[in-house]
Amino acid sequence: MESSGINSSAFSFEKIVDTIIRLGVLAMLLMWCFDILKPFVLILIWAVVIAIAIYPIHQFFVKVFKGRKILAVIVLTLFMLSFIIIPSGLIMYSLFEGVNHFRDLFEAGEPLIPAPGGSTANWPPITKPIVDFWQLASENLHDAVVKYSDQIKEYGAILLIALAGITKGILSFVVSIIIAGVLLIYADSSVVVTHKIFGKLVGKNSENFATITVLTIRNVVKGILGVAVIQTTMAGLGFFIAGVPFAGLWTILCLILAIVQVGVGPIAIPVAIYMFSVSDSTTAIILAIWLGITLLADNVLKPILLGRNAPAPMLVIFLGAIGGFIYNGFIGLFLGAIILTIGYKLFMTWLETEN
Repeated sequence: MESSGINSSAFSFEKIVDTIIRLGVLAMLLMWCFDILKPFVLILIWAVVIAIAIYPIHQFFVKVFKGRKILAVIVLTLFMLSFIIIPSGLIMYSLFEGVNHFRDLFEAGEPLIPAPGGSTANWPPITKPIVDFWQLASENLHDAVVKYSDQIKEYGAILLIALAGITKGILSFVVSIIIAGVLLIYADSSVVVTHKIFGKLVGKNSENFATITVLTIRNVVKGILGVAVIQTTMAGLGFFIAGVPFAGLWTILCLILAIVQVGVGPIAIPVAIYMFSVSDSTTAIILAIWLGITLLADNVLKPILLGRNAPAPMLVIFLGAIGGFIYNGFIGLFLGAIILTIGYKLFMTWLETEN
């Protein structure tokens, strides 16, 4: 009896040690794989998000090209790449030209902010504080720049790093779109794998959670990011065509504010007021009307693209976008809003799910 107990204990001990070694090797292998993929994690996640979001469009392209999936993916990928690369190139070129213009004005000793035009004398009395502040900034900004040149150089370096981060984010977008195209070619097998993953994670409710995840991604991309991109594109076109100085910078700021649900108004309204002072009346009026349409587009596009129910409260989207931007840079601005919204929706669904 004692011998049998000793053998049983030895067997249990050996089994425990064997299990620990296996788990240790598995953990080491998983950590190693993660370290290898770590530089590409965000790009791969964003590629999956893009693939899920544009899958209905991909299906339409497949029908147009009569079932030729590879040709449909190539055309769709090239279309999306052109939509990213061309506007991004124009914005970066505008930023480069704006910085050079700012530097030339500083070296020539000219005002860095143009003084209010003569037309401001006919503006309503309520705008007098704005005009006075504008005049003060025009007269004193150059002196302030000279006085605080060291601090400006320091913050200028930070700005250059931020611009470099935007460039990196754009390149990440390009790579993600290409990977998303590859995923769409294998869409059928990807669906099977996705359902298996959810089956392992949540068990019998895997179908429900998978459906909610897909719908949430598409709703956020269409109703939040899609509307933000459309509004920013409309505002940016107005800035570039009207010849607004630093049009690229204002376009990027519009995109950030639109994604965090503040809207393009804080940028568009001051720009419209500024153009009434420094530009001819026709250009300023047309730009103001166009920007007014851009501001109202939010109320029209969201009900169409998003439906009546928002995927998450505005605070969740706001925190996701800002946190993602701080944590992961420019691409995190988009991805953060999506990931936090998915987490919110899955958590709320889990709370409502009966055991």
